[in-house]
Amino acid sequence: MSKVYDVIILGGGPAGLAAGLYCGRSCLDTLLIERGQDGGQIAITDEIENYPGQEVEGESGPSLIKRFTEQVAKFGAERISANVTKVDFSGETKKFYCGDDCYESKAAIIAPGAFPKPIGCKGEGDYVGKGVSYCATCDANFFEDFEVFVVGGGDSAVEEAMYLTKFARQVHLIHRRDELRAAKSIQEKAFKNEKLDIMWNTVVKEIGGEPFLSWMIVEDTKTGETRKIEADEEDGLFGLFGFVGFCPRSELFEGIIDIENGYILTDDDMKTNVPGVFAAGDVRKKSLRQVVTAASDGAIAATQAEKYLNELD
Repeated sequence: MSKVYDVIILGGGPAGLAAGLYCGRSCLDTLLIERGQDGGQIAITDEIENYPGQEVEGESGPSLIKRFTEQVAKFGAERISANVTKVDFSGETKKFYCGDDCYESKAAIIAPGAFPKPIGCKGEGDYVGKGVSYCATCDANFFEDFEVFVVGGGDSAVEEAMYLTKFARQVHLIHRRDELRAAKSIQEKAFKNEKLDIMWNTVVKEIGGEPFLSWMIVEDTKTGETRKIEADEEDGLFGLFGFVGFCPRSELFEGIIDIENGYILTDDDMKTNVPGVFAAGDVRKKSLRQVVTAASDGAIAATQAEKYLNELD
């Protein structure tokens, strides 16, 4: 295509939408490409409580993202729904290939997000938002005084399990081996936490319940024996948190942008190692992945992209 945009943004999650808002408000000729629905992971979140400025009485992921999208539209960012299959950042313009079409820009903001690795049990997808979660910071409040199970054995799993003990009545850490992978200092704290116990050599095979998660079948990885765990009768449900890792959507940029363990590396200004290419949100290496930090990344990336474009003139 002959047109060259000022900025192309890849991704319509909180980071990409915030970038689109800031770019549009700065009167930059902006194109935002998203292959699916806006919002990313937050679009399937039933309730949000910790986004500054949200509706205090209750906010769903879709309702919050709807306002994000409306703001982007207000400030004029162009939108297309397409799947980017290849990028070329080697020339003066940044090229995004969508099938037979090629979209070009002077600067690019990469914000395709990441998705949590699934626990891998039968029925898992049916209970996301109905007992299954992948974010303790997001959903811990919903399980106050309930029983909670956490799957994983690395730093994140153990730290999130300890965080959940502040809310849940009891937390059970389910680990497929007989030794945690978390740092020894983290393990020591976990072993001292009276509200946290560890189910060694255990995997979750199947989950169920109606309408919320209320039972699961677990298997002993050494003996192969299975047993059914059911929610306390008075509770009627329990929480199951998966922390077995994340999958950043960075495969398009391998060999093009510096990446570490799948995450794009940036500085504090969201700059990658490629001039004019910025990354924002869950796809980049960072310490906290939340809607508020993704939006912050997007705002910073857009501001820095504008500065980059001004320097080109």
